[in-house]
Amino acid sequence: MLNEQQFLRISIAATVIVAALGVAFGILSGSFSIAFDGVYSLGDAAMTGLALWVSSLIVKSAQTDALSGRVRNRFTMGFWHLEPIVLMLNGSLLMTVAVYALINAIISILNGGHELHYGVAIIYTAATVLVCAVMAVIGARLNRRLKSDFISLDVKAWIMSGGIALALLIAFVIGLAVQPTPVAWIASYVDPVVLALVCLVMIPLPIGTIWKALTEILLIAPVDLKNHVDNVASETVRRLHFLSYRAYVARVGRATQIELYFIVPKGLPPKTVEDWDALRDEIGNAIGDESTNRWLTIAFTADAEWAE
Repeated sequence: MLNEQQFLRISIAATVIVAALGVAFGILSGSFSIAFDGVYSLGDAAMTGLALWVSSLIVKSAQTDALSGRVRNRFTMGFWHLEPIVLMLNGSLLMTVAVYALINAIISILNGGHELHYGVAIIYTAATVLVCAVMAVIGARLNRRLKSDFISLDVKAWIMSGGIALALLIAFVIGLAVQPTPVAWIASYVDPVVLALVCLVMIPLPIGTIWKALTEILLIAPVDLKNHVDNVASETVRRLHFLSYRAYVARVGRATQIELYFIVPKGLPPKTVEDWDALRDEIGNAIGDESTNRWLTIAFTADAEWAE
């Protein structure tokens, strides 16, 4: 069974191969859309490599002595915050590349299109569709178990690349078919028109990823998590006759960050540290999702200012 990092390494290798072939076949066939697909894949490979590095840091940060003392001392809060930054950068890059390609496609259409070697183009796009389909299926099946945002985004990228290649393949076959007919002039417009249509489809696709990453970077509290923590804290206040509580929650990448402050009555009979720890364990179990990716702080105070 593959893990997250192993799949990302395989994905990077496959992406680099597809990208290199895309640039080469784009030059040989004279196709801007194939060249764009190659450049797009190179950008995706770079972002996947960055995602692999961040994933490795997050995993190592949970292991004793896996990171040097200097690194651990510089990043005492962990590396979870890097995950949404990478996801937002990835999505923004994909959108930027697609917008740039759309502008070039429109310019090419206005200039009367260009000639294309359809045989070479069809060979490349058919092979690319096959590779993209295989990688997307493997990644989707693997992510049913891992539930990784990085793999999820990578699968989307393979689907997008496969969609581009499939659209190009259909268009190139049509272009090849019309060459010996009275409407052969259409063949000159096939490449830029298909590229423009593909870009129009691709541009909005990363918006969901970018928005999710932005909410995590801005530490916007997820409604479901906030409601769950509020329910647990309210029940604890009611059961133990505390005065109130303050809850601060955020989801940053794969990490869940929760800070709970309980306001207790002044003059409360003293308890041992072990008693307070047992209460923390009880509240933590009620919140659930105990793992290395949960950052949970529970404090008790008689002064409400400490909780603000």
